[in-house]
Amino acid sequence: MGQDDEGVDLGSSLGYLLKQASTALRRAMEEALRPLGLSVTQYACLELLAQRPGLSNSELARGAFVTRQSMSVVLHTLERQGYVARPAEAPVGKVLPTRLTSSGRLELRAATAAVRSVEVRMLAGMTEDEQTEAFRALQRMVRSLSDAGDDS
Repeated sequence: MGQDDEGVDLGSSLGYLLKQASTALRRAMEEALRPLGLSVTQYACLELLAQRPGLSNSELARGAFVTRQSMSVVLHTLERQGYVARPAEAPVGKVLPTRLTSSGRLELRAATAAVRSVEVRMLAGMTEDEQTEAFRALQRMVRSLSDAGDDS
């Protein structure tokens, strides 16, 4: 029996642990955002637009880790709620730049507070040094996987 037949020990798999952490974080964020009537993807969209106004549907989709089709649905919902605005026609080419409205900024302020409370809860058992090292370690992992994909 070769090593490939043995499978992965989920109890010691860092990848599995990261997936568990990601799922737990998303669940906690969804719970915190639910009273505001927002999903994690909607929150991510508002946050991205606050930091980079005028992003396109494709850019927002990449930043929120969803498909363009999913982002289109998110944008239509946020537009109906009055949180974002897009021109009826593209000023240049086919891209409809999206911007936060004043209502969107107010909603984002409340959502950011809710999300920050989740992050504070998540990091509560860690010292500042441990938090810094965890952040750096995760950055290195992302870089390593991104660099490995560039070699293809």
